[in-house]
Amino acid sequence: MENPSMRSLWLEQQILTYRSEVPSPVPENGKALIRILLSGVCSTDLELVRGYYPFSGIPGHEFVGEVVSSPEDPSWIGKRVVGEINIACGYCDTCKSGLTRHCENRKTLGIYEWNGVFADYLVLPLINLHEVPQHVNNEMAVFTEPLAAAHEILEQTTINQNDRVLIIGAGRLGLLVAMVIQQTGCELEVITRHEKQSIFLEKRNIQTISEQNISSKKYDIVVEATGSVDGFAQACKSVCPRGRIILKSTYKGNSEVNFSGIVVNEVTLIGSRCGSFEPALRLLAEGKVDPLPLIEAIVPLEQGVNAFELAARPGVLKILIKPG
Repeated sequence: MENPSMRSLWLEQQILTYRSEVPSPVPENGKALIRILLSGVCSTDLELVRGYYPFSGIPGHEFVGEVVSSPEDPSWIGKRVVGEINIACGYCDTCKSGLTRHCENRKTLGIYEWNGVFADYLVLPLINLHEVPQHVNNEMAVFTEPLAAAHEILEQTTINQNDRVLIIGAGRLGLLVAMVIQQTGCELEVITRHEKQSIFLEKRNIQTISEQNISSKKYDIVVEATGSVDGFAQACKSVCPRGRIILKSTYKGNSEVNFSGIVVNEVTLIGSRCGSFEPALRLLAEGKVDPLPLIEAIVPLEQGVNAFELAARPGVLKILIKPG
């Protein structure tokens, strides 16, 4: 008997299409079938279309959904959940050391060998799931994964009140990073290129600055979240001797790096990717971070290709996709 079909977006050879009949996934033991309630388009999704990685299948990894089937543990059924994107083997040395998000054999939701969330349904291991607090609505919950990535910075390095921090890239992720880092009370500035970014930050008492007014070698910590190779060059110019650069961007191609300057100035480079979901859900539940003003549009799944085109426009913030 064939699996029932569902709707999805499909990426193949850098071409994104809408498909009305894709086989619906079937959960095995240890996994759950999740009905997607909302999903979010992020810069990594856009980079996949540009060829960042040769992924074929259903893209997308930011979501909130409802568990509709869980063969091994029926207690999950009916719960609203979000899910971590790294599907680990659980057996390699890295997994045994506790670093499952860096599993040597991992698959990655909507990015590498695992179909993603721009669809009616999704399958994920139960170990990846986190229940959404009842008072956190779907529009907030869908931000859990990128908010966790933003909070990862605070798990990797200490930021004090006296630190001078610059964020380069006030896009979808950069604005979440700004709201998270603001919690530390540091001296924070964010480079903005678009008026809506400046208005968003100024309403939250976060200082904005133009590229032309950045002081060379001023900042103790620079977060690079532009998604472009130019952002790293700007970060190197802005960071002070013995400062730290936090790298959040992923993009197609390579970047030329002046390692001599990094060595001479004794700059620390920190790659920063995924984060823990618990602190992100806590920030949402306690109202310390409100991502709702980032939402520019909620688009039906059937118009998902148009949603990607809208999300790729300069200055556009968060575009959500709703199967509904």
